[in-house]
Amino acid sequence: MLPATFQVPAAVIMLIGGLLACFAGYRVFRVVLAIYGFILGALLASSMMPAEQTLWMILIWLAGGVVGALIMLVAYFAGVALLGAGVGAALAHLGAATFNTEPGMLVVIALSIAGALAALVLQRYVIIVATAFGGAQTAVVGAAALMVDPGAAQSAARGLYRVYPFDPVPGTHWDAWISLLLGVVGLVVQVAVTAGRKK
Repeated sequence: MLPATFQVPAAVIMLIGGLLACFAGYRVFRVVLAIYGFILGALLASSMMPAEQTLWMILIWLAGGVVGALIMLVAYFAGVALLGAGVGAALAHLGAATFNTEPGMLVVIALSIAGALAALVLQRYVIIVATAFGGAQTAVVGAAALMVDPGAAQSAARGLYRVYPFDPVPGTHWDAWISLLLGVVGLVVQVAVTAGRKK
């Protein structure tokens, strides 16, 4: 993870990228793929370095982000399938979370495969739904991280650096409700305005 001093810039990137994905995800899907590829690549790369080595951490974080963004841009259709697989895996985790348990490996695999196939068949609609709700969640995580004390490295790390932080503000439900509401608004905006203009 990045040092706590870089919490604010990382949170701003997540907030802006999340809002862009939420309200214009289909229209600028390649940009959204690049943003999420950058975030995932940076997460994976930065997990290999100790946070004390700040300069190397920044360089590794940037290099991992660039590689992740390039991979997602080059693999456009693979990105669509991965997006669907991610939605399937997220549904498995959300379903299990309602029963306070972890989903079984076979359930996650089955829902990931189903999500990938559905994404390829219903590409336009899957992209709109996934970017609206995924962008909303990312924006809420970024906003929640901006509200955390920058000196609280442990809280910052929890808020920013989990790959799918469904609960960025533990002990509350407002973050989940805001994510859901923002996702619905983003879905409506994309269907009515932004997605309809893409040629």
